[in-house]
Amino acid sequence: MNQDVANSAKSHLLDPGDITDVKLQDLMGHMMSRQIDRGELYFQSNRNESWALEEGLVKDAGFSVSRGIGARAVAGEKSGFAYADDIRPEALEQTASAARSIARQGSSESAHVVVRQDVPQVYQDVDPISSVSYEDKVALLSRIDRFTRGLDPRVKEVNVRISATHETIFIHSSDGVSSGDIRPLVRFGVSVIVEQDGRREQGVGGGGGRHDLRWLFEDENAESFAREAVRQALVNLEAIDAPAGPMTVVLGPGWPGVLLHEAVGHGLEGDFNRKGTSAFSNRIGQKVASSLCTIVDDATLQDRRGSLTVDDEGTPGQRTVLIEDGILKGYMHDKLNAALMGTASTGNGRRESYAHQPMPRMTNTFMLAGKSDPDEIIGSVDQGIYAVSFGGGQVDITSGQFVFSATEAYLIENGKTSAPIRGATLIGNGPDVMTRVSMIGNNLELDTGVGVCGKDGQGVPVGLGQPTLKVDEITVGGTSA
Repeated sequence: MNQDVANSAKSHLLDPGDITDVKLQDLMGHMMSRQIDRGELYFQSNRNESWALEEGLVKDAGFSVSRGIGARAVAGEKSGFAYADDIRPEALEQTASAARSIARQGSSESAHVVVRQDVPQVYQDVDPISSVSYEDKVALLSRIDRFTRGLDPRVKEVNVRISATHETIFIHSSDGVSSGDIRPLVRFGVSVIVEQDGRREQGVGGGGGRHDLRWLFEDENAESFAREAVRQALVNLEAIDAPAGPMTVVLGPGWPGVLLHEAVGHGLEGDFNRKGTSAFSNRIGQKVASSLCTIVDDATLQDRRGSLTVDDEGTPGQRTVLIEDGILKGYMHDKLNAALMGTASTGNGRRESYAHQPMPRMTNTFMLAGKSDPDEIIGSVDQGIYAVSFGGGQVDITSGQFVFSATEAYLIENGKTSAPIRGATLIGNGPDVMTRVSMIGNNLELDTGVGVCGKDGQGVPVGLGQPTLKVDEITVGGTSA
């Protein structure tokens, strides 16, 4: 990473409390007593801002600041973790002592602070909150509200939201290498309700990434999300009831990768596989998908929502091949699970905040492009459905079983898309579905930057994506008689 960024993060977090390198060394040595295997001190400062417009009025505006430290001591498979909502020497001492006491064992070894500096930055050191004035943010909300309502007379309700976060972290680990990072994050969203002949439907559009808010004022980005929300809602006004039963399903590019994220991605996280609770456990080197499928997790994509210069344990963000040509190549690891499985961290140790322990999590997870033209894929289907976007879903990591609701989908009849449908749900098994992929498009798309992944009560920003792909058979739950 850029040395200036690393040093700036360290100074921002440690200097106000007069926490020197010597103090860090003493604290780590204290925490690493009693046969502790390893540990880390995680410092974080977060500034968050959000604005929301409803019914033509700015009804919600919020700003918050949080600072704190999390200390973890690891002994074998046991972790002692404690945190404090403050960054002062006394709070640091108490937190480190509590973590050590919980773990109850380890070695006595202190560390010299060496700030990691050889990692490429994957986003700029910008403050998204101050990049645009309050007045311009409010003006943008009002402008997009008027713009959206003017797109079609059937638009009855419009909600517009802006959020921005400026996060600074510093990690000091027992291995002697420390890392700092400054992370911007923005998100913009538009949701609409349209009405026709007493029928009401919803549409959403939005995007974001690790950059500043000036992006919303460029190339009509904000307006494009409004157009997408209205387009989706109007399509749903015309939708007919979905058919039901086993059928061929074509998944569109981009956001439909959420099914891949949930039904396959979580099953490839290291903790589930270490414990043997994933459908992919003990299957490295085996064929687990169609030979057309290659899936990667890549934290190094510039400015993407799920990207990380370093993860929340200080490991550089990486590109990890999970499945290659249908063969399972590896899992996503944090330091703890990697050590217990005799391998190395893949830079996937993530946490929601200093008040949470890190665990293996996805960053930007997607399937690589294939060779088929998307129109050729649609043309190969006599009867089926084309799913363009998904909403909520449920997945059982152990079995791989999933249920997902399509928010935009169409019938495929005689090789062409026809009527839009509503109420379609996809029901299946993630590993099984991956073996049924028979065509993959040459049109890889990533999502627009709105993904939030939940796991064990923690939420983190993620990216996802895929090209158009054909699955020979998935059970579709429908609403037609």
